[in-house]
Amino acid sequence: MYSYGEHSTWDHGSKEIPKILNFDTDIEAKIGMEFGYVLHVKQGKGETLTFRIDHPPFNDEEGNLRPPFIGEQFINSNDFEFYLGDCIWEPLEDKLGKWEVTTYYNGKIVAYKVFNLLEKEK
Repeated sequence: MYSYGEHSTWDHGSKEIPKILNFDTDIEAKIGMEFGYVLHVKQGKGETLTFRIDHPPFNDEEGNLRPPFIGEQFINSNDFEFYLGDCIWEPLEDKLGKWEVTTYYNGKIVAYKVFNLLEKEK
């Protein structure tokens, strides 16, 4: 892991990794703000990472409680950068709190951070 905290906006369609703006795990939450971490994977071509983002309880558009975000990332080169994080969307209030961001390789944790999304001080 070579960066964690608040990052620039991430373009999901681009190969560019978002730039670090602020190294911290206590994040002042703002709509549209990106937070997470970047991993540099060496000699992993052909392998797969799995990930999980546990978040505060909030509901989807149909009113159902959203489960943790779970997924996979295929490593397509021996010098691979992987961004794992999220962007805050409305309503802000139900996104505040603890976000646990975890990456696994072969069932073992290889990266883990807890981000605390905090309401802006008045």
